[in-house]
Amino acid sequence: MSDQLTITLPDGSTREVSPGTTAAEVAASIGSRLAKAAVAARLDEEPVDLGRRIERDCALAIVTSDSDEGRHVLRHSTAHVMAQAVLDLFPGAKFAIGPPIEDGFYYDFELPGGVHFSDDDLARIEARMREIVAADQPFVREEMGREDGLALFGDQPYKREIIESVDASEVGADSSVSVYRNPGPAGEGFVDLCRGPHVPSTKRLGAFRLMKVAGAYWRGDEKRPMLQRIYGTAWESAKALDEHLHRLEEAERRDHRRLGVELDLVSFPEELGAGLALWHPRGAVIRSVMEDYSRARHRESGYELVFTPHIARSNLWETSGHLDFYADGMYPPMELDEGHRYYPKPMNCPFHLLIFRSRIRSYRELPLRFFEFGTVYRYERSGVLHGLLRIRGFTQDDSHIFCTPDQLVPELSSLIEFVLSVLRAFGFEQFEAELSTRPEEKSVGSDEDWEMATRALFEAIDGSGLSYDVAEGEGAFYGPKIDIHVRDAIGRRWQLSTLQVDFQEPQRFELEYVGADNERHRPIMIHRALFGSVERFFGILIEHYAGAFPTWLSPVQCLVLPVADRHEPYAEKVLSQLRAAGVRGELWDATHDTLGARVRRGKLEKAPYVLVVGDDDVSSETVGVNRRGSAEADRGVPVDSFLAALLAEIDERRLPEGAAP
Repeated sequence: MSDQLTITLPDGSTREVSPGTTAAEVAASIGSRLAKAAVAARLDEEPVDLGRRIERDCALAIVTSDSDEGRHVLRHSTAHVMAQAVLDLFPGAKFAIGPPIEDGFYYDFELPGGVHFSDDDLARIEARMREIVAADQPFVREEMGREDGLALFGDQPYKREIIESVDASEVGADSSVSVYRNPGPAGEGFVDLCRGPHVPSTKRLGAFRLMKVAGAYWRGDEKRPMLQRIYGTAWESAKALDEHLHRLEEAERRDHRRLGVELDLVSFPEELGAGLALWHPRGAVIRSVMEDYSRARHRESGYELVFTPHIARSNLWETSGHLDFYADGMYPPMELDEGHRYYPKPMNCPFHLLIFRSRIRSYRELPLRFFEFGTVYRYERSGVLHGLLRIRGFTQDDSHIFCTPDQLVPELSSLIEFVLSVLRAFGFEQFEAELSTRPEEKSVGSDEDWEMATRALFEAIDGSGLSYDVAEGEGAFYGPKIDIHVRDAIGRRWQLSTLQVDFQEPQRFELEYVGADNERHRPIMIHRALFGSVERFFGILIEHYAGAFPTWLSPVQCLVLPVADRHEPYAEKVLSQLRAAGVRGELWDATHDTLGARVRRGKLEKAPYVLVVGDDDVSSETVGVNRRGSAEADRGVPVDSFLAALLAEIDERRLPEGAAP
């Protein structure tokens, strides 16, 4: 009988190894390039260190540094190195948690005497980190009992609290505690509480940068101590790090909060309160175009437009379940007439349910699709507010589709196709999806309903051709969902559209329709937000286009500039022709600025076209055309020819028949 173990690799092939063989040795046996790139492994889907010994038949995958999972390990390990550097430089410092996050990592600290980190401190910490990396300290895993862990971290109150909470996500399974040591040449060295895995040694690190310091309440609780959080980023190579830092610079250049002010689109006056925005005329023009296009597409696809109020009595939110499951995200109630409490609405769905319930419905009406631009109000914590991207008052392009069980999968498939079509019209081409399943603790409804809803979502997403991940337990309390993500012009991932299958709300509101058998049946409801919210989608568009909107979306599509005062009557004639064709234009006269200054200002305001008219244009009815992004102007272009080309460009977004440009 062979004493060899069988390991199965991701490609389905198998290898025979001796008991006690490490994951690192398996990687080396496959190839030197894989061994060099390896940072961790997955043993029967459990993340493990490369030093983990194999003692049973198993499935084994080697995790490389250039994968998302590998970068997660790099960042987690770099966070440990940063914590060691801080404790070296600031004796008596307390350290809390330091997880990897998207594109980076952070660690929370409390410095003795209330001292705060400075920018100079970040440079010192980074220099010390590089010394630790150069020292090639190994990451050594050790497991111990809970009491031994409490003794080991006797002078670290935050680590003790984590151990006492017995949170398996932070310390290990059951009552055991796992730690990682980075022993130095003289002995014990740095030790941290952690599940791992980590890179074999600090020499595998080095492509990192410390970014900033911020405040963070311990455990996110405003009543707990305020700690100092150092953010950093780490990558598999210096090249990948440089590319990331370039993306950050580009993201800062595209920041919608700055461009929103510079382009006179939106503002956030303090007098309004946090998380509330004002739309200026130019921003309102873009919003109007967005909404008009969306309404036209919805009408074309068989949706019925509805409007609902901004507040409702508490019993509506009790029936819907929001006061049970979503009260923390709602604004406080208002005590009004007859002693009733009214809440600003955080959702539109209960209102649409009431519209469905307003009369007897027939199966012949289904699927019934309601659509609304409905403004909602959610009490987001001040610390998470971020311009238009995370805001307290916003407008959802909300649809609720009521259908029969047989219609569910075809309707979901059609919805996915519709969503992608509209998003493409706004300039997005790269899509990914995430399917979120039933939450373990906060959910309502029968297992049978959840299974049917989840199965329908899987069938629809599989048929769409979209790549997707499964987020176990991340669904809403009333049903599973699909979230559709896009990649913007600089590769950032944004979650936009959501489709949720809901058996529960129709039950709570006792919705019924009369079927072909003349019996009463309960419909299924699909929640669908396409933009997500108008505000957030607009903020993403600003950053996607860096404020240089495509012509059909631009608030001012053409600027008309007379060279001198005597050319102004002809400039006004050109502007009238543009406006008569539905083109949004402005005339900037020669009273205050030179022509060159006005052209430069037009480019700064990112106008798609700047038209200059002078003596030759007046006599021949032409314009000089300065296209955005072009270094050279086209002279002597007939107005009719320019206008025809412009209208063709605007119509390229393929408006549905009958929609206004």
